[in-house]
Amino acid sequence: MTRLLVASRNAKKLTELRRVLDAAGLTELTLLSLADVPPFEEAPETGATFEENALAKARDAYVATGIPTVADDSGLAVDALNGMPGVLSARWSGAHGNDVANLELLLGQLRDVPDERRGAAFVSACALVSDAQETVVRGEWAGAIARAPRGAGGFGYDPIFVPAGSELSAAELTPAQKDAASHRGRALALLVPALRALG
Repeated sequence: MTRLLVASRNAKKLTELRRVLDAAGLTELTLLSLADVPPFEEAPETGATFEENALAKARDAYVATGIPTVADDSGLAVDALNGMPGVLSARWSGAHGNDVANLELLLGQLRDVPDERRGAAFVSACALVSDAQETVVRGEWAGAIARAPRGAGGFGYDPIFVPAGSELSAAELTPAQKDAASHRGRALALLVPALRALG
């Protein structure tokens, strides 16, 4: 079995990657998270783009552990906010990872924005760093921002993101539906050939 480190402590991201790998038939990869390896100093996310942050995270973890590493940097780009919160999505409200505060702040900022100007996209950049390669891919998922949260699935901004062509929020989709369409699912699918080469 080939080990693959996911440079995250987010169990939901790990589960999502496992589903994508299984669907691609990559069952020989054993996934580890940052909780499964000795601690190391992680550089702050200072990149101006999702791609820069993902690659920096993957490089740091690979250098520290020697294990081929996948890292993702993702967020929400809102048209009416000129693409923000973007790379600041996880700490939009000031505290990193406070999903409820981030979501409430964003809804407040868009309170007076009419429905036709509430377009947005989830963006995910995924980087793979190993002895043999550095690969960076990008996936996008277009949609719009709802006026109130809906659904109990997913995480982050999922309850207020309504994918294009859907009546349901991302938090109301099944895991399989989300994987098939989501920004991270699309990016990870583009990474599958490089991951297959690892095995």
